[in-house]
Amino acid sequence: MAVSINHPSYQRKSALIAGVSLLIMVFASFFSFGFVHGNLVVEGDPNATFHNIRTSTVLFQAEILGWLMILITDILVAWGFYLFLKSTNKYLSLLAAWFRLIYTAVLGMAILNLIIVLLLAKSAVPNSYLPIEQVPGQMMLYLEAFQSIWSIGLLIFGGHLMMIGYMVFQSESIPKVIGLLLLLASIGYIFINVSNLFDLQNIEIISILTAIFQIPMIAGELGFGIWLLFKGGKGPR
Repeated sequence: MAVSINHPSYQRKSALIAGVSLLIMVFASFFSFGFVHGNLVVEGDPNATFHNIRTSTVLFQAEILGWLMILITDILVAWGFYLFLKSTNKYLSLLAAWFRLIYTAVLGMAILNLIIVLLLAKSAVPNSYLPIEQVPGQMMLYLEAFQSIWSIGLLIFGGHLMMIGYMVFQSESIPKVIGLLLLLASIGYIFINVSNLFDLQNIEIISILTAIFQIPMIAGELGFGIWLLFKGGKGPR
């Protein structure tokens, strides 16, 4: 017998898929970008960055594995969100899922640059085909390419969150504050990454607004993930 998309068991399974995947993705992001990338990459200093990665290749490999985990969980989140929000708005949930999948594809292209950086770090030895003095500059170029390509993806991700936030806000079962946080997070992602890509002026104002948007950007998806894990799809008592 077919199960309706509004059936509690169907909703609960999709909520668990999205919730668990979101939490795994958040921890992987903190590790790969917040901890490893933030400590190994020194902005504006190719030689220090080269030294850090060259002497910590295992840690940098762990960062890449973390990004691949993010890639996989993003696909699962796109699927889980679509299944869970399908009953709220079938077509908008499908469009939001496609936006996240496109973002994931762009992220995959960005990760390829990190793999090239790893290869440069491992091949940076005397008598290699690339003079060792040129490696730091090449490495920094690929790291900047990673950041720029990822920023393009995050613009698309901001559009995805805007649609998710709208559907969450319209839902009768999900707390309105989560929808509001997701909508604010979407604005934050779009604003910050437009600023990064086009190198906008008024750096002090941008820094202040970025700090303000960081709260909903972290709390929005994380809060939704926790709600999905513990409350999503559970029928009334």
